[in-house]
Amino acid sequence: MNDLYPLKFKPVYKDYPWGNNRLPALFDREAPDGIYAESWEVSTHPDGESVVVNGSLAGKKLSEVLAQQGAAVLGSAVHGSGFPLLIKLIDAAQPLSVQVHPNNGNAAAVQGDPKTEMWYFLNEEPSQIYCGLKPGTSRDDFVSAIESGSFGDILRPVPAEKGGAVFVPGGRVHAIDAGCLILEIQQSSNTTYRVYDWGRVGNDGKPRELHVEKALQVIDFADTADPVCKPVGTSAGVRTICSSPYFVLEELTVEGDMQQQAGGETFHVLFSADGPFSIEYGSAETEPVATGTSVLIPAQLGDYTIRAPARTVVLKITNPMA
Repeated sequence: MNDLYPLKFKPVYKDYPWGNNRLPALFDREAPDGIYAESWEVSTHPDGESVVVNGSLAGKKLSEVLAQQGAAVLGSAVHGSGFPLLIKLIDAAQPLSVQVHPNNGNAAAVQGDPKTEMWYFLNEEPSQIYCGLKPGTSRDDFVSAIESGSFGDILRPVPAEKGGAVFVPGGRVHAIDAGCLILEIQQSSNTTYRVYDWGRVGNDGKPRELHVEKALQVIDFADTADPVCKPVGTSAGVRTICSSPYFVLEELTVEGDMQQQAGGETFHVLFSADGPFSIEYGSAETEPVATGTSVLIPAQLGDYTIRAPARTVVLKITNPMA
Protein backbone atom coordinates (compact mmCIF):
# COMPACT_ATOMS: atom_id res chain seq x y z
CA MET A 1 0.00 0.00 0.00
CA ASN A 2 1.53 3.31 -1.10
CA ASP A 3 -1.36 5.70 -0.46
CA LEU A 4 -0.01 8.94 0.94
CA TYR A 5 -2.47 11.79 1.11
CA PRO A 6 -3.88 14.19 3.75
CA LEU A 7 -6.01 12.13 6.16
CA LYS A 8 -9.23 13.36 7.78
CA PHE A 9 -11.03 11.54 10.60
CA LYS A 10 -14.40 11.02 12.23
CA PRO A 11 -14.43 12.91 15.56
CA VAL A 12 -14.74 10.83 18.74
CA TYR A 13 -17.03 12.72 21.14
CA LYS A 14 -17.06 12.55 24.94
CA ASP A 15 -20.14 13.57 26.95
CA TYR A 16 -18.47 14.42 30.26
CA PRO A 17 -20.86 16.25 32.64
CA TRP A 18 -19.04 19.59 32.43
CA GLY A 19 -19.34 19.68 28.62
CA ASN A 20 -21.00 22.16 26.30
CA ASN A 21 -22.90 21.79 23.02
CA ARG A 22 -21.18 24.31 20.73
CA LEU A 23 -18.90 22.10 18.62
CA PRO A 24 -21.42 20.81 16.04
CA ALA A 25 -22.78 24.31 15.33
CA LEU A 26 -19.43 26.11 15.40
CA PHE A 27 -17.83 23.73 12.93
CA ASP A 28 -20.92 22.72 10.93
CA ARG A 29 -20.74 19.08 11.98
CA GLU A 30 -23.65 16.71 11.64
CA ALA A 31 -24.41 15.54 15.16
CA PRO A 32 -27.58 15.12 17.25
CA ASP A 33 -28.36 17.38 20.19
CA GLY A 34 -26.31 16.52 23.25
CA ILE A 35 -23.20 17.19 25.28
CA TYR A 36 -19.93 17.51 23.37
CA ALA A 37 -17.36 18.05 26.10
CA GLU A 38 -14.46 16.81 24.00
CA SER A 39 -13.86 15.89 20.39
CA TRP A 40 -10.88 13.60 19.95
CA GLU A 41 -9.53 14.68 16.60
CA VAL A 42 -6.41 12.57 15.97
CA SER A 43 -5.73 9.57 18.19
CA THR A 44 -4.69 5.95 18.37
CA HIS A 45 -5.52 5.78 22.09
CA PRO A 46 -7.81 2.80 22.80
CA ASP A 47 -10.30 5.04 24.64
CA GLY A 48 -11.07 6.86 21.39
CA GLU A 49 -9.35 5.90 18.16
CA SER A 50 -9.55 7.91 14.95
CA VAL A 51 -11.09 6.39 11.83
CA VAL A 52 -10.25 7.77 8.36
CA VAL A 53 -13.20 9.30 6.47
CA ASN A 54 -11.61 10.32 3.16
CA GLY A 55 -9.80 8.72 0.26
CA SER A 56 -8.80 5.11 -0.34
CA LEU A 57 -8.18 4.46 3.37
CA ALA A 58 -11.70 5.51 4.46
CA GLY A 59 -13.04 3.22 7.17
CA LYS A 60 -9.64 2.17 8.47
CA LYS A 61 -8.51 2.94 12.01
CA LEU A 62 -5.44 5.14 12.26
CA SER A 63 -3.62 2.28 14.01
CA GLU A 64 -4.30 0.06 10.98
CA VAL A 65 -2.87 2.69 8.66
CA LEU A 66 0.23 3.00 10.84
CA ALA A 67 0.67 -0.78 10.96
CA GLN A 68 1.08 -0.71 7.18
CA GLN A 69 2.70 2.67 6.58
CA GLY A 70 4.03 3.73 9.99
CA ALA A 71 7.32 5.43 9.08
CA ALA A 72 5.86 7.04 5.97
CA VAL A 73 3.09 8.64 8.02
CA LEU A 74 4.79 9.28 11.37
CA GLY A 75 8.31 10.19 10.23
CA SER A 76 11.83 9.26 11.22
CA ALA A 77 11.81 11.53 14.29
CA VAL A 78 8.94 9.58 15.89
CA HIS A 79 9.81 6.60 18.07
CA GLY A 80 7.31 3.78 18.47
CA SER A 81 4.54 2.49 16.25
CA GLY A 82 1.55 4.47 17.59
CA PHE A 83 0.59 8.08 17.06
CA PRO A 84 2.50 9.79 19.89
CA LEU A 85 -0.08 12.49 20.60
CA LEU A 86 -3.76 12.89 21.37
CA ILE A 87 -5.20 16.01 19.74
CA LYS A 88 -8.60 17.11 20.95
CA LEU A 89 -11.06 19.98 21.22
CA ILE A 90 -12.45 20.88 24.65
CA ASP A 91 -15.69 22.85 25.10
CA ALA A 92 -16.51 23.68 28.73
CA ALA A 93 -19.93 24.80 29.93
CA GLN A 94 -18.84 24.29 33.55
CA PRO A 95 -15.45 24.34 35.29
CA LEU A 96 -13.47 21.14 34.89
CA SER A 97 -12.15 19.39 37.98
CA VAL A 98 -8.98 20.51 39.73
CA GLN A 99 -6.57 17.84 38.51
CA VAL A 100 -3.02 16.81 37.72
CA HIS A 101 -1.33 14.28 35.43
CA PRO A 102 1.83 12.24 35.98
CA ASN A 103 5.01 12.90 34.01
CA ASN A 104 7.56 10.59 32.41
CA GLY A 105 9.48 10.33 35.67
CA ASN A 106 6.69 9.28 38.02
CA ALA A 107 3.91 7.75 35.87
CA ALA A 108 5.06 4.15 36.37
CA ALA A 109 5.07 4.55 40.17
CA VAL A 110 1.35 5.43 40.14
CA GLN A 111 0.36 2.95 37.41
CA GLY A 112 -0.51 5.74 34.99
CA ASP A 113 0.59 7.06 31.62
CA PRO A 114 2.58 10.30 31.41
CA LYS A 115 0.64 13.29 30.16
CA THR A 116 2.19 16.64 29.33
CA GLU A 117 -0.13 18.91 27.36
CA MET A 118 -0.77 22.42 26.12
CA TRP A 119 -3.90 24.47 25.48
CA TYR A 120 -4.47 26.92 22.62
CA PHE A 121 -7.52 29.09 23.27
CA LEU A 122 -10.17 29.34 20.55
CA ASN A 123 -13.00 30.97 22.54
CA GLU A 124 -14.22 34.35 21.27
CA GLU A 125 -15.27 35.59 24.73
CA PRO A 126 -12.56 35.97 27.39
CA SER A 127 -12.53 33.33 30.08
CA GLN A 128 -9.86 31.95 32.38
CA ILE A 129 -8.04 28.81 33.40
CA TYR A 130 -6.00 27.86 36.44
CA CYS A 131 -2.52 26.56 35.75
CA GLY A 132 -0.01 25.90 38.50
CA LEU A 133 0.12 26.76 42.19
CA LYS A 134 0.83 30.18 43.60
CA PRO A 135 4.46 30.46 44.79
CA GLY A 136 4.93 29.23 48.33
CA THR A 137 2.04 26.74 48.25
CA SER A 138 3.01 23.69 50.31
CA ARG A 139 1.70 20.16 50.34
CA ASP A 140 -0.16 20.95 53.59
CA ASP A 141 -1.74 24.03 51.98
CA PHE A 142 -2.92 21.87 49.10
CA VAL A 143 -4.43 19.23 51.38
CA SER A 144 -6.24 21.96 53.33
CA ALA A 145 -7.65 23.35 50.07
CA ILE A 146 -8.99 19.90 49.14
CA GLU A 147 -10.69 19.61 52.53
CA SER A 148 -12.23 23.10 52.39
CA GLY A 149 -12.72 23.52 48.65
CA SER A 150 -10.86 26.85 48.82
CA PHE A 151 -8.68 26.51 45.71
CA GLY A 152 -8.96 30.19 44.86
CA ASP A 153 -6.27 30.86 47.45
CA ILE A 154 -3.64 28.57 45.95
CA LEU A 155 -4.27 28.17 42.17
CA ARG A 156 -2.71 30.54 39.65
CA PRO A 157 -5.41 32.17 37.46
CA VAL A 158 -4.52 32.83 33.81
CA PRO A 159 -6.68 34.71 31.27
CA ALA A 160 -7.95 32.51 28.43
CA GLU A 161 -8.17 34.80 25.40
CA LYS A 162 -8.35 33.79 21.76
CA GLY A 163 -4.92 33.08 20.34
CA GLY A 164 -3.27 32.63 23.74
CA ALA A 165 -1.75 29.38 24.95
CA VAL A 166 -0.42 27.72 28.09
CA PHE A 167 1.92 24.79 28.70
CA VAL A 168 0.88 22.15 31.24
CA PRO A 169 3.65 19.66 32.04
CA GLY A 170 2.87 16.54 34.01
CA GLY A 171 2.93 17.43 37.70
CA ARG A 172 1.35 20.89 37.28
CA VAL A 173 -2.08 21.28 38.95
CA HIS A 174 -4.67 22.85 36.67
CA ALA A 175 -8.36 23.45 35.94
CA ILE A 176 -10.27 24.82 32.94
CA ASP A 177 -13.05 27.30 33.69
CA ALA A 178 -16.47 27.62 32.09
CA GLY A 179 -16.64 29.18 28.63
CA CYS A 180 -13.29 27.91 27.36
CA LEU A 181 -12.98 26.44 23.88
CA ILE A 182 -9.57 24.84 23.55
CA LEU A 183 -7.40 22.94 21.12
CA GLU A 184 -5.46 20.58 23.38
CA ILE A 185 -2.27 18.84 22.31
CA GLN A 186 -0.99 16.14 24.65
CA GLN A 187 0.96 12.96 24.96
CA SER A 188 -1.18 9.95 24.07
CA SER A 189 -2.59 9.36 27.53
CA ASN A 190 -5.94 9.37 29.31
CA THR A 191 -4.57 9.43 32.87
CA THR A 192 -6.12 12.15 35.03
CA TYR A 193 -6.01 12.45 38.82
CA ARG A 194 -8.91 14.55 40.11
CA VAL A 195 -8.57 16.16 43.51
CA TYR A 196 -11.69 18.35 43.58
CA ASP A 197 -14.81 18.30 41.39
CA TRP A 198 -16.92 21.22 42.66
CA GLY A 199 -19.51 18.87 44.21
CA ARG A 200 -20.54 17.62 40.78
CA VAL A 201 -22.04 14.23 39.95
CA GLY A 202 -21.33 12.14 36.87
CA ASN A 203 -23.74 10.91 34.21
CA ASP A 204 -24.69 8.06 36.58
CA GLY A 205 -25.86 10.55 39.23
CA LYS A 206 -23.00 9.73 41.60
CA PRO A 207 -19.99 11.85 42.56
CA ARG A 208 -17.06 11.20 40.25
CA GLU A 209 -14.06 9.37 41.67
CA LEU A 210 -11.25 11.42 43.19
CA HIS A 211 -7.60 10.36 43.14
CA VAL A 212 -6.05 12.42 45.94
CA GLU A 213 -3.39 9.95 47.02
CA LYS A 214 -1.98 9.47 43.54
CA ALA A 215 -2.23 13.18 42.80
CA LEU A 216 -0.13 14.04 45.84
CA GLN A 217 2.53 11.64 44.60
CA VAL A 218 2.90 13.37 41.23
CA ILE A 219 2.36 17.08 41.98
CA ASP A 220 5.51 19.15 41.57
CA PHE A 221 5.22 21.57 44.51
CA ALA A 222 8.49 23.25 43.44
CA ASP A 223 7.05 24.22 40.06
CA THR A 224 6.64 28.01 39.91
CA ALA A 225 7.25 28.54 36.17
CA ASP A 226 5.00 30.88 34.20
CA PRO A 227 2.65 28.61 32.20
CA VAL A 228 1.91 31.19 29.49
CA CYS A 229 3.51 30.36 26.13
CA LYS A 230 5.64 33.13 24.61
CA PRO A 231 5.32 32.95 20.80
CA VAL A 232 8.44 33.41 18.69
CA GLY A 233 8.34 34.55 15.06
CA THR A 234 10.42 32.23 12.89
CA SER A 235 9.58 33.47 9.37
CA ALA A 236 7.01 35.57 7.55
CA GLY A 237 3.57 34.52 8.71
CA VAL A 238 4.89 31.80 11.03
CA ARG A 239 5.08 31.86 14.84
CA THR A 240 6.18 29.05 17.11
CA ILE A 241 3.66 29.02 19.96
CA CYS A 242 5.15 26.15 21.97
CA SER A 243 8.11 23.83 21.56
CA SER A 244 8.44 20.92 23.99
CA PRO A 245 10.09 17.48 24.02
CA TYR A 246 6.73 15.98 22.98
CA PHE A 247 5.18 18.36 20.43
CA VAL A 248 5.66 21.64 18.58
CA LEU A 249 2.80 24.02 17.79
CA GLU A 250 3.17 26.67 15.10
CA GLU A 251 0.67 29.32 14.05
CA LEU A 252 0.59 29.91 10.29
CA THR A 253 -1.11 33.06 9.04
CA VAL A 254 -2.10 32.17 5.50
CA GLU A 255 -2.99 34.99 3.11
CA GLY A 256 -3.46 33.27 -0.22
CA ASP A 257 -0.87 30.51 -0.41
CA MET A 258 1.77 29.16 1.97
CA GLN A 259 4.29 26.53 0.96
CA GLN A 260 5.07 23.68 3.35
CA GLN A 261 7.22 20.57 3.21
CA ALA A 262 6.68 17.19 4.82
CA GLY A 263 10.23 16.01 4.31
CA GLY A 264 10.12 12.65 6.06
CA GLU A 265 11.09 13.60 9.62
CA THR A 266 7.66 14.24 11.14
CA PHE A 267 3.93 14.23 10.45
CA HIS A 268 2.03 17.53 10.34
CA VAL A 269 -1.45 18.01 11.81
CA LEU A 270 -3.30 21.09 10.56
CA PHE A 271 -6.36 22.76 12.11
CA SER A 272 -8.18 26.04 11.52
CA ALA A 273 -11.02 27.43 13.63
CA ASP A 274 -11.05 30.64 11.53
CA GLY A 275 -12.04 29.38 8.11
CA PRO A 276 -11.66 26.71 5.45
CA PHE A 277 -8.52 26.01 3.45
CA SER A 278 -7.29 23.48 0.94
CA ILE A 279 -4.14 21.41 0.60
CA GLU A 280 -2.55 21.01 -2.81
CA TYR A 281 0.03 18.23 -3.17
CA GLY A 282 1.50 15.73 -5.59
CA SER A 283 0.46 16.05 -9.22
CA ALA A 284 -2.19 18.75 -8.79
CA GLU A 285 -4.11 16.81 -6.12
CA THR A 286 -6.34 18.92 -3.84
CA GLU A 287 -7.89 18.11 -0.46
CA PRO A 288 -10.48 20.63 0.84
CA VAL A 289 -10.49 21.17 4.61
CA ALA A 290 -13.57 22.64 6.27
CA THR A 291 -13.40 25.01 9.21
CA GLY A 292 -12.78 23.10 12.44
CA THR A 293 -11.47 19.97 10.71
CA SER A 294 -8.18 18.34 11.70
CA VAL A 295 -6.05 16.84 8.93
CA LEU A 296 -2.98 14.62 9.24
CA ILE A 297 -0.23 15.20 6.68
CA PRO A 298 1.96 12.08 6.28
CA ALA A 299 5.63 12.73 6.94
CA GLN A 300 6.63 11.60 3.45
CA LEU A 301 3.97 13.54 1.55
CA GLY A 302 6.63 15.98 0.31
CA ASP A 303 5.94 19.55 -0.78
CA TYR A 304 2.41 20.84 -0.34
CA THR A 305 0.60 24.17 -0.43
CA ILE A 306 -1.96 25.53 2.03
CA ARG A 307 -4.41 27.74 0.12
CA ALA A 308 -7.01 29.88 1.93
CA PRO A 309 -9.67 32.06 0.28
CA ALA A 310 -9.22 34.71 3.00
CA ARG A 311 -6.69 35.46 5.73
CA THR A 312 -6.74 32.34 7.90
CA VAL A 313 -4.80 31.19 10.96
CA VAL A 314 -3.86 27.54 10.52
CA LEU A 315 -2.39 25.69 13.50
CA LYS A 316 0.34 23.19 12.66
CA ILE A 317 1.38 20.44 15.09
CA THR A 318 4.54 18.40 14.58
CA ASN A 319 6.85 16.06 16.48
CA PRO A 320 10.14 17.60 17.70
CA MET A 321 12.97 16.92 15.26
CA ALA A 322 15.66 16.33 17.89
